[in-house]
Amino acid sequence: MKNPREGGFRATYFIFAMMGLDNIGFVANMASLVLYFMLIMNFDISGSANTTTNYLGTCHLLTLVGGFISDSYMTRLNTCVLFGGIQQLGYILLIIQSHYHKLQPKPCGESTCVHGTKALLFYASMCLVALGGGGIRGSVPALGADQFDDKDPEERKHIATFFNWFLLSITIGASIGVTFVVYVSLHVGWDKGFSISMLCAFVGLVCLALGKPFYRVRVPGESPLLRVLQVLVVTVKNWRVDVPNSDELYELRDRKSLSNGELIPHSNQFRLLDKAAVLPKGMEASKYWRVCRVTQVEEVKILTRMMPILLSTILMNTCLAQLQTFSIQQGTIMNTHIHRFDVPSSSIPVIPLLVMSILIPVYEFALVPILRKITGHPNGITHLQRAGVGLVLSAISMGIAGIIEVKRKHEFIHHNHRISVFWLSFQYAIFGIADMFTLVGLLEFFYKEAPVGMRSLSTSFSWLSLSIGYYLSTAFVELINLVTGKLSKSKMGWLEGRDMNKNHLERFYWLLAVVSILNFVNYMFWAKWYKYKTDAPIDEGTLYSNQSQLAGGADQSLSATTTTMSFTSKNQEQEDDQRKN
Repeated sequence: MKNPREGGFRATYFIFAMMGLDNIGFVANMASLVLYFMLIMNFDISGSANTTTNYLGTCHLLTLVGGFISDSYMTRLNTCVLFGGIQQLGYILLIIQSHYHKLQPKPCGESTCVHGTKALLFYASMCLVALGGGGIRGSVPALGADQFDDKDPEERKHIATFFNWFLLSITIGASIGVTFVVYVSLHVGWDKGFSISMLCAFVGLVCLALGKPFYRVRVPGESPLLRVLQVLVVTVKNWRVDVPNSDELYELRDRKSLSNGELIPHSNQFRLLDKAAVLPKGMEASKYWRVCRVTQVEEVKILTRMMPILLSTILMNTCLAQLQTFSIQQGTIMNTHIHRFDVPSSSIPVIPLLVMSILIPVYEFALVPILRKITGHPNGITHLQRAGVGLVLSAISMGIAGIIEVKRKHEFIHHNHRISVFWLSFQYAIFGIADMFTLVGLLEFFYKEAPVGMRSLSTSFSWLSLSIGYYLSTAFVELINLVTGKLSKSKMGWLEGRDMNKNHLERFYWLLAVVSILNFVNYMFWAKWYKYKTDAPIDEGTLYSNQSQLAGGADQSLSATTTTMSFTSKNQEQEDDQRKN
């Protein structure tokens, strides 16, 4: 951390370049795969939408794998390179299937026409691309934030700035993807579009590797999931044990234990978990799976406190899934021409991306300083306030989406007129602003609040929210079709069939808007309930003093250092005074 050549914004430039290049293909696929499934793989409307949301849900769920590996077994840089190679293999299979017509299914009139060997190739390619893309996103955000020391007041301020520029790099790459790559896929060939995506992702990996001499690299530590499991198991073992006062709970404060991370002070929330920090009488502290440190217990408490926040942001990503599926399908039956130029409906997401590209610098250089003066908060507003703004805007976006769909159907049915595809820009632009607030807010929130050894895994929670949101979208579509199909006279659900002019997509949008408002009320409760983490200060001078005493052969000091100790500041001061005397 002391090497001036390592860390800082110079190291993050390589990360920004990598994420920009990788997202050219990744986001282009997010926008256009629904059409690939419908036009090439011959899924119906709801089938292609559900396959898309299942793919995106799986991709973001697999960020947990990347986060877990980079916390436990490999450096975050090596984790990115590993999953980047897996993503390349997935792209190769996609290119092969999209190039050879013999490997593509023929129309069959069913919801899905993919079977046999073609299905094996199809799902293998999608799984590899999802695993590679998910693993990269599970490790890259923490790699970038690691370039700034959050113990240093000056560098701590740069973490929020990093996440803003991180989102901007994603946005710029995505803008190229949903315009150029999508156009190539639809008008030149899907194999050509996938080839460009693969090439950009490969160049991105090269850029990331070139930055190796400048990175601050965190050495992998103990498995975070194993630490959580240990607390839960010991809590069950000590189920009948009474929880003593906090100053009697087990903790280590020797230099070796402190060098591996931070000390987290005891909190009174979830007192049941404190049973894991009770050392049974006559039992040695070194015995594995018999007692946990207070810091280890508090890590589990932090993750537990995060869960309601995570769950409260899922519905917003369910709304996002509609813009990447049904709204794209809407665009295919709207007027996509600007003079003589045909705009692919999959390129409409470039509108919110352009809005975000403009607003992120405005937010960073203009809005944050103003908010900082008003609120006194170094980031202008807290992470949870920023996420809350995004939740409100997502509900508004869904309401407007329903109004636009009513207008589209009315013009087509009653006047045989196709309105411009740019009417969709209203819902996209508002949701783009929502995403700018929520995604960055959650990434920074999960990084800063997480224990040091769990930061990759924790930042993956932001993507996990996306994953569950996509899966929930699939469940919503199936449930809505099931319920409304039984209630309607035609026995057709709101979203069933291949003719969007006969279904009721607008009702689905409005339902999501109403549920989003209710979800925001729920989010406000949990955001107010959440208590931000406070780390116990580590006095380096006292630590070195203790080590000198140990080196001098003071056996009693060694015994005192390795016994259970309290986080209470009063007791700690007394212990320090005794050692000095």
